[in-house]
Amino acid sequence: MTHNTLLGDVDPEIIDTLLTRREAIRRGASTSAMVAAGLAFASVPVALGAFAKDAYAQGALPSAIVDVLNFALTLEYLESTFYDTGVATSGLIPASDMAVFQQIMKHEDAHVAFLKAALGSSAVAKPTFDFTAGGMFPDVFSNYTTFKAVSQAFEDTGVRAYKGQAPNLISSPDILTAALQIHSVEARHAAEVRRLRGLDGWINGTTGNLPAAVNAAVYGPGNPAAQYPAESNTTQGGVDLVGATGMSSDVVSASFDEPLDKATVLAIAGPFIVS
Repeated sequence: MTHNTLLGDVDPEIIDTLLTRREAIRRGASTSAMVAAGLAFASVPVALGAFAKDAYAQGALPSAIVDVLNFALTLEYLESTFYDTGVATSGLIPASDMAVFQQIMKHEDAHVAFLKAALGSSAVAKPTFDFTAGGMFPDVFSNYTTFKAVSQAFEDTGVRAYKGQAPNLISSPDILTAALQIHSVEARHAAEVRRLRGLDGWINGTTGNLPAAVNAAVYGPGNPAAQYPAESNTTQGGVDLVGATGMSSDVVSASFDEPLDKATVLAIAGPFIVS
């Protein structure tokens, strides 16, 4: 299985939202009929935007939902621009890994298009980014090791950010469903980038996860985000799972991935956002 096959040509959950292949077969649809149905990749974000708005009679989203989607859109702008730039930078990504990052780029670009379509005129403008994070990663687009480390930071953060905002979307099941579909794809990105860095595809305590400089910025003394459970957390639902199960802290921490609240996400992403 190649990396390209592993990640897929488009977000599989997004395609399944509109019409699954299994359902098409059940209906007796041919391949040409599926194409005629308008499932071309370019049409997916627009179709999903309409799908998200169908939950509201006038197509207007509640302000609380708009806030969550714009928060997600800002993060997707960050990721999309990062991969657009990285893929376009000659000599940065080796040929052996290029298909992976091209695929991730397509996914992030599609996420941006979807969120903008869902938000319409309420969508926030694309910020200006500094991917060196004020000099924290000066060689991000000239050193592939640094590029992968920052990529992992973005993907790990995206996974947990979507999870953190899920409770705020409960009042809108359709949009919650779409957000969770993006969340699962971000998780696949995170696992793949971790493996490209020679790590496990899942969390394993704190060491080897976010780059050391980002860990210091996020969890360091004096930072509000330092109070949030780190990836080494072994207490879930108020239960100390190491004591309750007898399993090692590494096993327990790797079995659960905590959500991130908005303040913590902004503590991670903030240094990369200029305005």
